[in-house]
Amino acid sequence: MKLTEAVNAVEEALPLRRFEHTMRVAETAGELASKYGGDADAVQMAAVLHDYAKYRDPEEMLQEINRSGMFAYDIEGYGTEILHAFAGALLVEKELNIRSSVILQAIASHTTGRAGMSLEEKIVFLADYIEPGRTFPGAEKAREASRHSLEAGCLEACAETIRFLSGRRLPIFPHTFEAYNEFAAMQLSER
Repeated sequence: MKLTEAVNAVEEALPLRRFEHTMRVAETAGELASKYGGDADAVQMAAVLHDYAKYRDPEEMLQEINRSGMFAYDIEGYGTEILHAFAGALLVEKELNIRSSVILQAIASHTTGRAGMSLEEKIVFLADYIEPGRTFPGAEKAREASRHSLEAGCLEACAETIRFLSGRRLPIFPHTFEAYNEFAAMQLSER
């Protein structure tokens, strides 16, 4: 699939406001890839497709995830906001015939992060968090940290996500804790 075809598919799948967000994520991801490296084509494709399933029915997404066997545990208790990432990777593969594991994994982890993220995953994860349309307080902290290193930006994004969810007494997906711990350990080893 060509990038223009992916843009068209996403434009059809998303409301205008979410499509505009997606284009800002793609631009931000391109800037981060220019600065930090990685497969720029895969980064762009994953950034364009990251919210492909965002407006699908949560029950449909959950069924798709459960059918795939992606998780050995029930993810239903972590809220519907994370479902579109995992279901998105599955649906992009199924409906758009995307086969690149780099692209699919970047889509799957763009919301929660995970330990052991590839460079491309980190870029898409962070770009989604810091794109210029994000105005919540944590976005600026992560944006500033990303000027120092990609990992510092990801650490700040994970920390802010954990703060936000725990402050509202909401469950936090284990991958986010695992990513946070990995980035925090990296930061400690650099001191």
